[in-house]
Amino acid sequence: MGSAEEARISLLAAEENHNENISSSTSVLKQQTGGWKASSLILFTELCVCIAIFGILKNLVVYLKTELLEDNVTAATHASTWLGSYFLAPLIGAYVSDSYWGNYLTIMSFCVINFAGMVTFTLSTSLSILKHSSFFTFLGLYMISLGSGSTQPCLSAFGADQFDTADRKAKASFFSWYYLSIKIGLVFSSTVVVWIQDNYGWTIGFSILTLLSGIACVGLMAGSRHYRYCKPSGSPFTRLCQVIVAASIKYKLDLPEDYSLLYQAKGEPAIVQDNKGSERTPEFSFLDKAAIVGPSDFSCSGALNPWRLCTMLQVEELKSILRLLPVWATFILFASVSSQESSVFVEQGMVMDRHFGSLNIPAASLSSFNVLAVVVFAPIYDKIIVPVACRITKTEGGMSHLQRAGIGLLFSILAMLSAAIVEMKRLQIARNEGLMHQNVAVPLNIFWQIPQYILVGIGEVFNQIGMLDFFYDQAPDSMRSLCLAFALLTLSLGSYVTSFILTVVNWVTGWIPENLNEGHLDRFFLLFAGLSLFNLVVFAYCASRYRYKKK
Repeated sequence: MGSAEEARISLLAAEENHNENISSSTSVLKQQTGGWKASSLILFTELCVCIAIFGILKNLVVYLKTELLEDNVTAATHASTWLGSYFLAPLIGAYVSDSYWGNYLTIMSFCVINFAGMVTFTLSTSLSILKHSSFFTFLGLYMISLGSGSTQPCLSAFGADQFDTADRKAKASFFSWYYLSIKIGLVFSSTVVVWIQDNYGWTIGFSILTLLSGIACVGLMAGSRHYRYCKPSGSPFTRLCQVIVAASIKYKLDLPEDYSLLYQAKGEPAIVQDNKGSERTPEFSFLDKAAIVGPSDFSCSGALNPWRLCTMLQVEELKSILRLLPVWATFILFASVSSQESSVFVEQGMVMDRHFGSLNIPAASLSSFNVLAVVVFAPIYDKIIVPVACRITKTEGGMSHLQRAGIGLLFSILAMLSAAIVEMKRLQIARNEGLMHQNVAVPLNIFWQIPQYILVGIGEVFNQIGMLDFFYDQAPDSMRSLCLAFALLTLSLGSYVTSFILTVVNWVTGWIPENLNEGHLDRFFLLFAGLSLFNLVVFAYCASRYRYKKK
């Protein structure tokens, strides 16, 4: 007996030493990977990808009209359809990443598709045999939209994965720099790349973008030894559907009083513990029935039927998604306000005095002040506002994700009010000058629009960056890329909302005629300010009821 007991003790000691060695090795590996060194390469990749995609977008209508000889409507339709497909592609990349490949392999694969699309598109602009072939042009374009769009949620999630879960400040800082890299790419594309295309030709301009796409692939691959990787956990949609089906089958069953009896898979962290500290969330309790263990949940061989019995981890994943949806819906209207800087704001600027000395300023160029506001204010928020807020609130990050996003919604209201005030002043001058019935520019300098562009930019620093950080932090670990893809989907839906409201409002009221001097664009801006205020109230209600997941 003595020798047996000594052997058992020796075995336990050996297991403890083994576990300590594994823990030590993991700690060393953790110190050598991740952090800002790894995330900087990811930010560089995002910058190159953004320059390439915006470098095509900014001049795509011009290219389709001048090279493929398309008319205004056809060129605008093709460009809009292509952009819409770009914003839908993140759902594809996120699904593949969360289900099968993980972020790194997904990014690399779709970067290759993007590069192949860039090569195809560039060749279609330079080779005489392909130059006027719409087939190769659109083949290249849609390969680019699939490749580049699919990387977006994976790049943001992969970058945030490089930091410890508890290091919220570093994650928030990463999302600030991530959004900033997008804006820097937009500025570079709108100025340098467009100038090269206009002055040195399409072939050289698109060749530079192709080169940048290749550099993005190589740059990301160069840091492969320094990254932290998260394994995919199977199809998120399948896991969610299994909970719904299992809960529906067992809807007549009563939940046990002791929630610790609900099913937990072996090796999973306990979601439902004893009464001392239950982590089970009370919302959507009918879904908990999917984890009630029944005699028909296992086959004769003991195999689990996943469509009849789910773990509480799966149940809580679905609950977390359902909790996110109301908050997600309130972000759409902010994206709608943001989209107006490239549509309604531009139309307003076209009927204002656009002279600056001897220069005639394009109305669309004022969007650069939006970008400038993000570029300047994002580091200010990260380096000044956050530390001050931390000292005041005594919390990490200074403010919650939803508090930050709510401040951004407030700035969207101020932007619409600013636009309305400028339009009121413009219409007053039009009346005083007798220009009401003339479709001409009013002698009010276009630089009066600058505040509304800046206010939208500051709002983006709070709302859009806060939204990305919020969805990454609150998403189930197995669905982070997918949730970030849904966050990016608000940009597409925001554009559609703007188009819908413009169409309905003009059809009902006639506020936005061809001659804006006869219209009431100011009332449209005030309507949007009112809708944004209502949206802020709804957001505040949803945010007050939102239950943050426990770490």
